[in-house]
Amino acid sequence: MANTYNYLKNPYHDLKEETKQNPLFLFLLLILFTIPMGYAVNGIAVGLFALATLITFKRKNIKLDVNLILPITLYILMAGSILWSNDVEATTRAISKTLPLLVLPLCFMVMPKFSQPQKQKLIQFYSLGILAFTLFYLARAAYKYFITHDTAVFFYHELVTEDVNAIHVSVYATLAFFAFYKKPSKHILDKVAMFILALFIFLLSSKNVILVFILLLLFYELFHFKATQKIKWITILMLILLSSTIIFSSKIRDRFLIEFEANQDEGTVNKNFTEGLVYNVSVQQAWSKNKFQQNEYFAGTAFRVYQVRIFKEMLEEDPIFFKGYGLNASDFRIEEKGIEHNIFLGNEMHEGYQKKNFHNQYIQIFAETGIFGFVLLVLIVSLNLLKALKTKDFIHFCFAILMISLFLTESFLARQRGIIFFTTIYCIFNSGFALKSHNTK
Repeated sequence: MANTYNYLKNPYHDLKEETKQNPLFLFLLLILFTIPMGYAVNGIAVGLFALATLITFKRKNIKLDVNLILPITLYILMAGSILWSNDVEATTRAISKTLPLLVLPLCFMVMPKFSQPQKQKLIQFYSLGILAFTLFYLARAAYKYFITHDTAVFFYHELVTEDVNAIHVSVYATLAFFAFYKKPSKHILDKVAMFILALFIFLLSSKNVILVFILLLLFYELFHFKATQKIKWITILMLILLSSTIIFSSKIRDRFLIEFEANQDEGTVNKNFTEGLVYNVSVQQAWSKNKFQQNEYFAGTAFRVYQVRIFKEMLEEDPIFFKGYGLNASDFRIEEKGIEHNIFLGNEMHEGYQKKNFHNQYIQIFAETGIFGFVLLVLIVSLNLLKALKTKDFIHFCFAILMISLFLTESFLARQRGIIFFTTIYCIFNSGFALKSHNTK
């Protein structure tokens, strides 16, 4: 009991000390803690951080950093696209939403630099905050199950709401998991936290994130030989337990099986739909079929292949290579393409596919800002990964790999939470002093 008390007391003591040394420490934590909350709350946290940075500003703290200049340049290009946007109103709304891409890097360039121990503590506090949200969502799901007796409340968007988004939250939880996992010496509560976060990641059912999560676990065990035998057995046991969760939970298993079944034979029937006959679209059909039927279903991979295909058609038909359609101004062409190819256009219960964005951040930025925006984004994620490899910091490496892979399947920066999460963590890792590994002397 005394050990548990000390475990919980230490973070409070650390927070008090770090805030004394650098008041911006607390304001930055507010941004990290409020990411899963409402947009207004998170926006206010960013505003308070910017205001505190302005109040504590000293000229001697200014340091230009190419890693921070890149997201600022990307924002300027995004905002500048209003000059040629196909939807000025949509672009105007998006300019304010993407403002953290400008504000946060500017703050990090002019604020007092965080030391390496301070950056490590920021990540540790972040992981505790995400653990608290995890417990909240699991408790809320348990309460809803007690009322409804519906197991769906424990999975995917039902677990965290579609607005907060299961895929986004699974990324937050994965980074928090590895912050606990990488600790050189683990308290029993650290191990409990690891298991809860890992279970949460699997319940959120993001195929991409689950795959990357498992690969990162295996990568760490293969290349970090200093891990004790006990920790390796814990890792193996955790993988077995979580794999069992996938096998025995139909909600998670079905999300993986549909991808496999849809590409075994063309025209397979989707058994998850009870009303009418619904057919799965294979990846090959998504790329080549000219006209679809209203009762054809796109699984995750097939839908993303279809989106790549229509972007290719847009490049061939419209002069967007150099300047794009404008920030957040490509929706009208996606809708036109949906009508042209007769994909499911929605009904009173379900939104049509033509209402969805590209679900690929690289393509999204290319379609909206042209080749220059695409190159900037590739530079940002590439330099982020290179710095992670250079510093040999595994948490930074996890963040870099998660973002590179997630940008392939999600328009992550199309949401305010995605922008703030990516930009904040990116700035922490890529500004000032390098955040080195615990194992690096």
